Amino acid sequence: MAHVSTRCRQIAAFLLILAAPMTHAELLGGDELADVIRKPAIGLYKGYAEFKMAHYAEAHQIWTALAERGMGEAWFNLGILAEDGLGEPRDAMEARRRYEQAALAGSRNAALRLGISLQGNRLGAADPAAARRWLVLAAEMGDEEAATQLAVLDGRRQVPLGPRERRLAEARRLEADGNLADAVAAYQGLADEGDARGMTRLAWLHEAGRGVPRNLDEAARLFRRAAAAGESEAGYALSVMLDTGVGQPRDPVEALRWLKAAAAGGYPPAVEALKAR
Repeated sequence: MAHVSTRCRQIAAFLLILAAPMTHAELLGGDELADVIRKPAIGLYKGYAEFKMAHYAEAHQIWTALAERGMGEAWFNLGILAEDGLGEPRDAMEARRRYEQAALAGSRNAALRLGISLQGNRLGAADPAAARRWLVLAAEMGDEEAATQLAVLDGRRQVPLGPRERRLAEARRLEADGNLADAVAAYQGLADEGDARGMTRLAWLHEAGRGVPRNLDEAARLFRRAAAAGESEAGYALSVMLDTGVGQPRDPVEALRWLKAAAAGGYPPAVEALKAR
């Protein structure tokens, strides 16, 4: 039991660090960075928390350390920084390179993003053949949205797609192409109809300030609605907010509950974060 208590104190201390109010953040020192590397799932979680607080240099430092050790989700997150020019110059080709590294390292999020983005020219010249290959990989990893995108891309009539699935697929392509105002409107329409995936995608845009002013309160509201509807990706995002007190009042107990729900739903970062506890 002493080991368990020690572990609980370590986690509590880590979460208190995340929740501490900061006007600015500082890059991690050598010992702190070594600790992130020793506990990569917790490090990924911390990097995401820094991202939520718009501490992009700190998030970049953490994710780079993890990416260099082959962590797919860290490569994926670095791709987002390069694609959107957050804390570094915007670089579409570098974003594509990072997403490819991520997908090859097992990130289905990255494979899906490549599969959608390469249908247009957001990451350089359109490459429909490569888009299809990445969508196939993401679908093989169990991503239902990738399977929907494949059905739309291939025009496979034997795969039944409802109107909402088609609208979500189109909204994702609008977002991937950089048509953010249209993507926001499309996601908003889906969210207004209670679609949990639409709410989640809209929440990410509010959180990052893509196509709309950055609004963590609105992002949290949408993540909570989507998580309550069973969307595991939203549950993970909400758990980080509740752990850090960013966008939501800090509540470690509720944070753990949503993290467990997200892990039970199979969202990979949530699964890894829960294992680390």
